[in-house]
Amino acid sequence: MKILIIGATGLIGGAVADHLSTNHDIVRAGYRDGDVTVDLGSKASIEAMYSAVGQVDAVVSTAGLAGFAPFNDLDDAAYDLALGNKLMGQVNLVRVGMNQINEGGSFTLTAGILSREPMPGSVVISLANGALESFARAAALELDRGIRVNTVSPVFVKETMEKMGVDPSSGLSASDTAKAYGAAVEGSMNGETLDAPDYA
Repeated sequence: MKILIIGATGLIGGAVADHLSTNHDIVRAGYRDGDVTVDLGSKASIEAMYSAVGQVDAVVSTAGLAGFAPFNDLDDAAYDLALGNKLMGQVNLVRVGMNQINEGGSFTLTAGILSREPMPGSVVISLANGALESFARAAALELDRGIRVNTVSPVFVKETMEKMGVDPSSGLSASDTAKAYGAAVEGSMNGETLDAPDYA
């Protein structure tokens, strides 16, 4: 399969690209580098990316911006970033990508454990994650040509926790996280949220 991975220059995205590259042709997309660049906050940029890449069999997104902040400190810009980038950026990957994905193809989006296990400071991230999961469940009922859409819900990544000086024992390595994305791409599930620890 020809698989377009958005966020492939990041920690999780790079691990996903490595995991899938053994059996598939990978196109790596990043904000500043990669085989092609894309700004998820811009629908026009997403359209340009797809135009440059051409037809694909699967699209995987491990990207999307949203910030941590206490509820009382969240301003309009914080909500706009989470909703415009992490949420609508990934929704637009599906909306625009429907014209670029082959029959029987799939979209795999990234939500996160904070949708169901929020923590102080996670309001806008939890909001975007929950909306992405709901979007995939609903869109899966209407996509045609056998196209599937799922979300992966990662937990905190061990490598990131180590860099932050946090005990990584509760996290999951990027390489183990990547296995959930591989299952979404190569499996038959549709409209589901794949919890990364279940596939490690």
